[in-house]
Amino acid sequence: MTRTNLLLLSNSTQHGRGYLAHVLDTVTGFLPERARLAFVPYALADHDAYTAKVRDALAPCGIDVRGVHEDGDPLSALAQADAVFVGGGNSFRLLSALYRTGLRDALSTAVRAGLPYMGASAGTNMAAPTLRTTNDMPIVQPPSFACLGLVPFQINPHYLDPDPASTHKGETREERLTEFLEENDVPVLGLREGSWLRVREDRATLGGENPARLFTRSTRPRELPTGADVSELLTAQAHFDTAATHA
Repeated sequence: MTRTNLLLLSNSTQHGRGYLAHVLDTVTGFLPERARLAFVPYALADHDAYTAKVRDALAPCGIDVRGVHEDGDPLSALAQADAVFVGGGNSFRLLSALYRTGLRDALSTAVRAGLPYMGASAGTNMAAPTLRTTNDMPIVQPPSFACLGLVPFQINPHYLDPDPASTHKGETREERLTEFLEENDVPVLGLREGSWLRVREDRATLGGENPARLFTRSTRPRELPTGADVSELLTAQAHFDTAATHA
């Protein structure tokens, strides 16, 4: 039996506020008291500076932050932790590092055994089955797009609504996710800034400052209010590389 315990943040920095400040109460309520938190900094290039940033934000709350890179043995650092936080940055670089260090399999096993998992942005992308709904540029090539699969549906952090006043003629986020669903049949949860998803075993709930948006094949996107129970997504069946048929 899996004992999944997840906090999946759309973003770690909110405009005009410090790092994690907008979700600090939620984060400290999620983490075990005085937790030893393993931080995975691989989505950014400077691992030491990134870890220091997280440590400075959480130390006043009694959280002991340790970068998994600091002692040269990421798997040992994970094994000694009370919880894990996978930070944001570039999702392709992050996933590539998870494969390279062995953390992809180790995280999947540990989290399914009950280790609390917190992700932000790219770290939230890692909880989905695949990298295919990230917003990031592929600056490196991971061995596979397969992520941790801690939830059976896709997530799109930093979801942006179309701006009707914009003169930019590039694709909107909605158009990109619609294209994804033309080739893949799996729900996509768009998390706007300041929002998050809380998962505990067979229960999933939306939290934060803004509603989320749910995309599914052949249906119009649906607004989901803060506080909504979205547990039905945990029973989703993901089908990849199954193009929609058109008359």
